[in-house]
Amino acid sequence: MIDKIEIIKNHLLESINVKNRIVEDNKLVVKIAKASDLIINSVNKGGKVMWCGNGGSAADAQHLSAELIARLNFNRKPIASIALTTDTSFLTAWSNDIDFSSIFSRQVEGLGRSDDVLIGISTSGNSKNILEAIKSANEKNIKTIAFLGKDGGKIKSHADISIVAPSENTQHIQESHITIGHIICDIIERKLFS
Repeated sequence: MIDKIEIIKNHLLESINVKNRIVEDNKLVVKIAKASDLIINSVNKGGKVMWCGNGGSAADAQHLSAELIARLNFNRKPIASIALTTDTSFLTAWSNDIDFSSIFSRQVEGLGRSDDVLIGISTSGNSKNILEAIKSANEKNIKTIAFLGKDGGKIKSHADISIVAPSENTQHIQESHITIGHIICDIIERKLFS
C-alpha cells in the first residue's frame, strides 16, 4: 500500500534539500546575482528578456516572462519580456515544415537585438533547441543565461551565465528553476522600481 504521507514528506524534504544546497553554494548564489545584474543592464539599455524552454520549462519560461511584463510584488511599469514558447502558429509551422531544433534560434534571429538577454531553460542541459538558441544569441552578441540541472549538459559551456540546480531529479530541478527565476525577477523589480 502506498504511504501518501511519506511520499509528501519525502518530496518536500528533498525539494528543501536541493534549495539548501543552492544556499550553501556561494558560487551559485553569486551567479544568480550576476544574472540579475545582466538583465538590469539590458533593461536599462532598452533591451528585452527572451525566454525559452520545453514542456514544464516552457511553462516556467512563460510564467517568469509574465512576472516581468506584468508585476511580481507591486504595480510598476512593464519590463520588456517575451516567452518564445507562446507563438503556436510559428512553432507548429516551423517545426512541421523545417525543423524542431531551430524553433527558438529562428526567433532569436528575427527578434533579438544586441542589448537583449536570452534565458534558456533545460533540466537536462542538453535540449538541442535551447542550445541552438543560445548559439544564435551568441552570434548576435546577445547575453545568455541558462537555467540547467544535473551536470549542466552541453549548454553549460555555451551560456554567459549557467545556473545549474544541484539535483538529478527533474521535478526538483524545475522547482529550483522557478524559485531562482522568482528571486531574479524580485531583484530586478526592486532595483529598477523601488
